[in-house]
Amino acid sequence: MSLGTIYSELKPELRQIENQIERVVTSEQDVVKTASYQLLKAGGKRNRPIFVLLAARFGNGINDDVLKVAVTLELIHMASLVHDDVIDDAELRRGKKTVKAEWDNRVAMYTGDFIFARALDLIGDIPNKDIHVILSQSIREMSKGEIIQIRDQYNWAQNIRHYLLRIKRKTALLMAVSCQLGGIAAGAPRRIVKQLYKYGYYIGMSYQIIDDILDFTSTEKQLGKPAGSDLRQGNVTLPTLFALADPNIKNELLAKLNQACNTGEGWTAIIRLIKSTDAIKRSREISDLYLKKAFQVIEHFPGERNKASFKDIANYIGKRRY
Repeated sequence: MSLGTIYSELKPELRQIENQIERVVTSEQDVVKTASYQLLKAGGKRNRPIFVLLAARFGNGINDDVLKVAVTLELIHMASLVHDDVIDDAELRRGKKTVKAEWDNRVAMYTGDFIFARALDLIGDIPNKDIHVILSQSIREMSKGEIIQIRDQYNWAQNIRHYLLRIKRKTALLMAVSCQLGGIAAGAPRRIVKQLYKYGYYIGMSYQIIDDILDFTSTEKQLGKPAGSDLRQGNVTLPTLFALADPNIKNELLAKLNQACNTGEGWTAIIRLIKSTDAIKRSREISDLYLKKAFQVIEHFPGERNKASFKDIANYIGKRRY
């Protein structure tokens, strides 16, 4: 089974989810409505809804609650992107102008808040208390991750443990919860739900590390935003941390980073210097370790067909180049 086959099999449900997202973000306020639609039309891989739908196979299958969970988690993800773009002062996302670039920071923040509130409205219809507790705890942790990232901008003295905790909160947690809540909403056995969470966590960690690598190795056309955006915005990711640990270039790199922070110039040379080390290779090795753990978790899943779907997603994440 290929990733394309998975999308094809889930096409009717994904279409329902897309339609429901469009209905949910509709607002009587024209600016909010237009801004929300702009984000929606920018597209996205819809990874979180796919995890929800696949996880539901371990229970009683896709039902209304499963679809509501899928839509809710994608809306929360969308809202977080709008807020991220304000914090990062980002002009482009997926090759298109961000909400804050098209309007301003105030419109973007309120648009994100609106989408987030609509997500809570939707999932409020589900009576399962466990789903609400898990979701609220996850949102709290995601918020911590965002606050910590803001606090640590341009802090070159971070360590890898802090980085891993940050990306867990920012990225891996929502993927883990997508798998977990998809299983719960479909009535999957508790032991399987526990393994689904682990799979989503490991996949999410690998996914974010690969994202951070691609920020150095891909082109602006591939990324849909300028290459090296994270570094320029002061977000210290794994390749930078590994490069800073290299005694052969540490002092030179620190001097260049501090100079770039003060002048706004020299980032291209910094990216080139980081790429000249083994930082990218070492980062990919960490990503591969998380992928390996994800594959180990898959062996606890029942049904070869379901295992194949989760393996294909893991393989895709490990091999993606943009």
